Amino acid sequence: MIPDPNANASGETAPGALHDAYLAVRLLALAPQALGGIALRGGGPARDLVIDALRAHVPPEQPWRRLPGHIDDDRLTGGTDVAASLAAGRVVHQRGLMAEVAGGVLSVPMAERLREDLSGRLAQALDNAASTGAGFTLILLDDGVETDERPPLSLLERIAFECDLSGLRALVDAPAFGESAIALEAVAPLPDDALMILAATAEALGVASIRPLLFAGVTARAHAALAGRTSVELPDLEAAARLVLAPRATRLPPEPESEGDQPPPPSDKDEPRQNDDPQDQQQDGAPPEDRVLEAAQAAIPRDVLDQIASGRAMRSARGGGTGRRTGSKLRGRPLSARPGMPGGGVRLALVDTLRAAIPWQPIRQREPSVREGGMIRFRRDDLRVRRFEERSTTVTVFCVDASGSAAVARLAEAKGAVELILAAAYVKRTEVALIAFRGSGADVLLPPTRSLTRAKRALAELPGGGGTPLATGITLARQLGEAITSRGRTPMFVFLTDGSANIAADGTPGRPQAREDALAAARGMAAAGCDALVIDISPRPRPDAEQLAEAMRARYLPLPMADARKLQAALVTAQPEPRPAQRARR
Repeated sequence: MIPDPNANASGETAPGALHDAYLAVRLLALAPQALGGIALRGGGPARDLVIDALRAHVPPEQPWRRLPGHIDDDRLTGGTDVAASLAAGRVVHQRGLMAEVAGGVLSVPMAERLREDLSGRLAQALDNAASTGAGFTLILLDDGVETDERPPLSLLERIAFECDLSGLRALVDAPAFGESAIALEAVAPLPDDALMILAATAEALGVASIRPLLFAGVTARAHAALAGRTSVELPDLEAAARLVLAPRATRLPPEPESEGDQPPPPSDKDEPRQNDDPQDQQQDGAPPEDRVLEAAQAAIPRDVLDQIASGRAMRSARGGGTGRRTGSKLRGRPLSARPGMPGGGVRLALVDTLRAAIPWQPIRQREPSVREGGMIRFRRDDLRVRRFEERSTTVTVFCVDASGSAAVARLAEAKGAVELILAAAYVKRTEVALIAFRGSGADVLLPPTRSLTRAKRALAELPGGGGTPLATGITLARQLGEAITSRGRTPMFVFLTDGSANIAADGTPGRPQAREDALAAARGMAAAGCDALVIDISPRPRPDAEQLAEAMRARYLPLPMADARKLQAALVTAQPEPRPAQRARR
């Protein structure tokens, strides 16, 4: 049998997350092709110990490679070796990294920043592993800090295990798993009732994909093989649910029905069914499916629970706080080369041009029309140009209604939210600006900045009270957004208001005209394609702010009695990808 899951070889108590990571890599070593790989979140000694434990179970003859972040397609999948081809005078092909690592382990550092083209290539290779026999075990090293900084979902979907080791302080050595282990092929396939239990657990946790369910089945068989059993039992299903299904949960299981809704217990006269196994029942009579679900629910990571509570359980692969991705000719993250003509700031990709021209040299050298020329003869179609991609800085513009009796509370909330967001400005590429409108006009109190000291100085004494020139505030926000966009940044507007305007655009009092001007200014924001969020912080939400958000095509969030942390959490939750065509009001 497998040793006590809470003790290592010396009898010391092991942290649950570290123990599960040790168990996951042991199972992965037993069935590497079937389980795909593992994602390890959080750096430090704990992750190093888990990687060392996996190395101990990988045969020395199997390759272990590291994926460079700057690798190109030819080095990854194989292509023309330019230097060797020029020296030999003929086409010489180089072996790709994925061919070199076939049957071994591929480690991906900083997987949360992996390029989309690389993740697509790796996902395709994992899908084709069964037919080509050139599969590999994938290790995703996740150094993300925020909850939405994750490796690409296309890769997480194709590996069995996700282990969060961040924050671990107590370290222990790997337990001696599977002293009586047998081969995976010796374990019988899962019976129908075991498959039904895993399927019911996945459905209760909101796991929609079929791949985790298949991984859970293989994990259960591998767990039984570690214990030296030839058939899967209930502890194997519990381990599979804990290691595979729990990290992918998108909702919490429903509460059990009350005792009054339960069917009456069977009478003593009822004969037990012949298919019932006494080992499938606990002493208290809990059915096996409940035990497996409880094991999975107890193992749901803390960050997943927080995402479920905030409605963001379907995790995104993009990092938070980044702006639009825009093409660039000179700077940014390099992309693959494309056919094109250099000039006008576009640079020639010399190596890629050589790769495109070399295969045609034997034919071109025999052309009778060409009597003279260098070693390499180029055509216009051979030319390749370099491409780059830049992420623009995101500027969060707070537009605060500083009028009326609630101005003090609103400004205090805005101050706190600005300071909280600025505290993360050095981790993400974000800036903050502040506009306040009151009396008969609006002012930019804080231009776009990352400086926390400057922000605190500007926020120290903000005026409050007076009328509500909402139209003027929206117009000024749009003008500031145009200036931000002209500098290559991406503005995101956050309006803190109750939507009640009483000062028109020309400065004259009057609610009907002020309301019409505010809605007209909001429609102008929508026409300009501005991303915005309207937070209604009035004590009791009214239709004014909601109608304003509808005219602005912005998200509407009623948040009465909000504090600074609630505003920050609401902004992080509601902040969209800056794509105007896909905005939708919540």
